Amino acid sequence: MPANTEYFVYIMASLSKRTYVGVTADLFRRVYEHKFGEEESFTHRYHINKLVYYETFNDIRDAISRETQIKDYRREKKVVLIEGMNRQWADLAHGWYPKGSAFTDSSLRSE
Repeated sequence: MPANTEYFVYIMASLSKRTYVGVTADLFRRVYEHKFGEEESFTHRYHINKLVYYETFNDIRDAISRETQIKDYRREKKVVLIEGMNRQWADLAHGWYPKGSAFTDSSLRSE
């Protein structure tokens, strides 16, 4: 495993502030999947398509532990966490995927 691999714990949100907490080694790809992915997914069903929070880790075990911790938070504590980084709940991934870019859904599929 490369020593410089980064892992991310992230929170996605809908306009109504329903949230989803996840962990990934590829934040760019994972956010894309939430924004444009499968119709039957939880995030698609509830229009959870804005990246509103993330943290970076060097060890996957630390990232998974933090994801579990945040998932166990009551809603109020998640709101405080998000607003500490992103008071307006803005989409931190805004502009990551310009229309007409070479980054297409088919380029994301796992082997």
